[in-house]
Amino acid sequence: MKKIILITSLLIAPFLVAQEQERLNPDFNRWSIEVAGGLHKPARPMASGYYTNSPSFGQFSLGARYMFNNRFGAKLDVGYNMLEGADDSNPYKSNYLRTSLQGVINLGSILKFETWTNTFGVLVHAGAGYSRLTAKEPVELDNTDQMLNVIAGISPQIKLGERMALTTDVSLIGNTRQDYTWDGTGVTEKRGWNGYMMNFSLGLTFYLGKNEKHADWVPDQFKFEELLAAHEEKIAKLETDMIDSDQDGIPDYLDREPNTPSGVAVDTKGRAIDKNNNVIPDELESSLEKLYVQKGDETTSTEGSSLSVKNLLDNGYVNVYFQFNSDKPETYSLEAINYLIKYMADNPSANAELIGYADEIGNPEYNQQLSERRAKRVYDILLATGVSANRLSYTGGGEDTSVDKESSAARQLVRRVTFKLK
Repeated sequence: MKKIILITSLLIAPFLVAQEQERLNPDFNRWSIEVAGGLHKPARPMASGYYTNSPSFGQFSLGARYMFNNRFGAKLDVGYNMLEGADDSNPYKSNYLRTSLQGVINLGSILKFETWTNTFGVLVHAGAGYSRLTAKEPVELDNTDQMLNVIAGISPQIKLGERMALTTDVSLIGNTRQDYTWDGTGVTEKRGWNGYMMNFSLGLTFYLGKNEKHADWVPDQFKFEELLAAHEEKIAKLETDMIDSDQDGIPDYLDREPNTPSGVAVDTKGRAIDKNNNVIPDELESSLEKLYVQKGDETTSTEGSSLSVKNLLDNGYVNVYFQFNSDKPETYSLEAINYLIKYMADNPSANAELIGYADEIGNPEYNQQLSERRAKRVYDILLATGVSANRLSYTGGGEDTSVDKESSAARQLVRRVTFKLK
């Protein structure tokens, strides 16, 4: 019994792995019905004077098979053998009936038969089950001999079409706890594996399902192409998820503020730390005080901070910059918008005009439109932060020709939106 359990466990293990792979190949048929019959040769145990032809006709089988993928499957089958004595044997008649649950391996797929043939394949199968022997002549057994069987075999097959295949099979069946000889006239003395039989079959396999091909004939490379595509999709999604546009250490898919100024501290959700809620990240406030406060030109904010950016805003020192041919503000220059927001909050009577510019590369008419789009983009951002529309206006200044057209660094400085306070 321990041997049967061990063998069964080894046979089942590949199918558990195969179930994990099943989803990769959804578009082929999996079910089939197998019908076969042919010759057999029972070996020991036989009573003295009893034997069969070598081999003799009289065995049939019927099975249903399911393939988890194009490599592994399982089948449940029933077999029937009619045993009779040879011409020069003592006459006898007995029947052997078995049922077995077997694992199936598509050896043709594993060995890549598709590289040289599309019509020839090989399946190997093995499993265990229940069987019984019933003797009829010359004696009838008082009790049917009930046994456990182990079966293993190989099945070459020829594809006749997408719905049918011609199969041959050679199988060895072993019985344990066989109490009687095959002829039914003797009692076995040896315990354990004491009954053996060989089956030689010819049959047909009928493929079931709505898809064009059955798993027996699906090229193995199909599975790996699907597997590769699935992994590529996962990798692409992972790469997209891990993009960190504002480089604050929080991936965009988790970032509540994907445009925080570079270098400022953020919380676990990517939001800039702003304890006093003045719209300016706390880490920037000290630098603003040092850079922008001038004697005689200080303005006290509602939070008590002495930040003054009026002169710098009004004189074009604080700007929003853009990449070439783009109306999306550079991440680092979003700080300039924060400065204007704070000033407008601290000075409720102040208004601002937003003026967009473009460099000299390209068509002047197009650059005029681009400068207007840049100003409009900053205008929309300010509105979204709560600045009233009646305090803002925007216009396009077109091309800024005040710098060397041949200098890429200089052109970067004029692709901007600047502010005029009113």
